Amino acid sequence: MAAAFRIVLFVEEEGGDWHARRLAKAMEARGAEVVVTTLTRCAFDTAAPSGLDIPGFDGRLPDGAFVRSISAGGLEQITFRLGILHALRASGVRVWNDARAIERCVDKSTATFLFRRAGLPTPATRVVEGAAAAQAHAEAMAQALVVKPLFGSQGNGVMKAATPSELPLPEAMGQVYYMQPYLRAADATEFEDWRVFVSCGRILSAMVRKSNSWVTNVHQGAAPQAHLPSYEMQRLALAATQVVGADYAGVDLIAGPDGELLVLEINSNPAWKGLQSVTDVEIADTLADDFLIALRSVPRR
Repeated sequence: MAAAFRIVLFVEEEGGDWHARRLAKAMEARGAEVVVTTLTRCAFDTAAPSGLDIPGFDGRLPDGAFVRSISAGGLEQITFRLGILHALRASGVRVWNDARAIERCVDKSTATFLFRRAGLPTPATRVVEGAAAAQAHAEAMAQALVVKPLFGSQGNGVMKAATPSELPLPEAMGQVYYMQPYLRAADATEFEDWRVFVSCGRILSAMVRKSNSWVTNVHQGAAPQAHLPSYEMQRLALAATQVVGADYAGVDLIAGPDGELLVLEINSNPAWKGLQSVTDVEIADTLADDFLIALRSVPRR
């Protein structure tokens, strides 16, 4: 009988979170050996047989790497951790999601560019560097804008500027302004958008997020409700995931003023605790199945 797959599960911090614990349990139930660690503890090491030092692997390579998080950090730290993921892929390790997909998703400007180039509908978006360029765009638009950090998730740091004078300071945006029109009705008191969860080119589940706040992330207090995605929702979510080359992803959709569905964002390391609370699909089990099936197509070292 072939030896079990040896998996590294990269998490935000030692011990992992709710998601990591469920994933590790699901993979172990399917016969895999799982080492839970962080990219912060990895190293490039020319003395190691593989050239990499991944905790728990004695200088050798895992059969697969599942990325729950690359962990927060500065530019040099993130570049280093992505380099580890690039090196794993170059060494023949199956990485979910790999560094290329993560880079495309974590940078909202790149993801939006790729969506539009592929013909997917998105909110009108302009991304500029510096307060002067942002001010000029806000004055030309003459309408309320949503301003988001270029890197960020779960609704953190998202702001609304009703007038150019309300634009955040450049320090708060890392000097880069990602700007879109505010799409909600001026008199709206209830807000909603949709999260569609994709794995291996199929829809796993979806939810509608409802809130009294225009920022509708579950992390910000929105209430998740089960939702059967329409054909158009499914089409957009699958296409967006394919465009960035992700193995699994959470795709956020929003309705424009005319009711047209728009691709708002994509997350290559999506949380699913809120979605799990309103769906019968065991998401961790399904992700574990999909990941391990993918590993079987990779030659064992």
